[in-house]
Amino acid sequence: SIRLLLIRESRKFPTFRMAGSARRGLRRGAAPFRSVRRIISHPKPNLPPDVMAEPQRSHAPPPRLPGARFLLVEARYYDAIGEMLLAGARAAFETAGASLDEISAPGALEIPAAAAIALDAAIARGRPYDGMVALGCVIRGETYHFEIVAGESARALMDMSVARKLALGNGILTTENAAQAEERADPARGDKGGDAARAALVIAALKRSLT
Repeated sequence: SIRLLLIRESRKFPTFRMAGSARRGLRRGAAPFRSVRRIISHPKPNLPPDVMAEPQRSHAPPPRLPGARFLLVEARYYDAIGEMLLAGARAAFETAGASLDEISAPGALEIPAAAAIALDAAIARGRPYDGMVALGCVIRGETYHFEIVAGESARALMDMSVARKLALGNGILTTENAAQAEERADPARGDKGGDAARAALVIAALKRSLT
């Protein structure tokens, strides 16, 4: 028999269900992945094409984690945007009662390497971090470089998070222009720095509760 673990995101997003034909394929031992890819969908809102999704946050504060230590790695390629992201993240960690060590990297592509070095150094000192946050901003230009930086930095961070069982909050913005980045970085509006910190706090609290 096959046992599956369902992990549901806390925000209210559409729930996906596997069609009966795919379930029967699993029972027969077939590989249903192609059919699953075709049949899984979600309702699309009837909105104009220039309307972007707004955050749907619950107003619950981040979990309190007094004594927890987090690493924050930021890339200050855009200084004003970076300052707003950092302000949001600091506020979230202060609310949670957690301490924060901050280091900088030249750009988003260098964040994963800088993080790995700092994480290993903390383990060597006998003071490992409970989680980390990455902050930065990548704005689309005229070349393919945007896709490389955005995709590879996210991939490296996700690989690190899974391999190390690390509570990670990815606050690297990937936007079409500076106005979008400012909207998302501003703690009074998008607060993506705060969102990244709260994500790391939630996963760190989950890890504590399960280990």
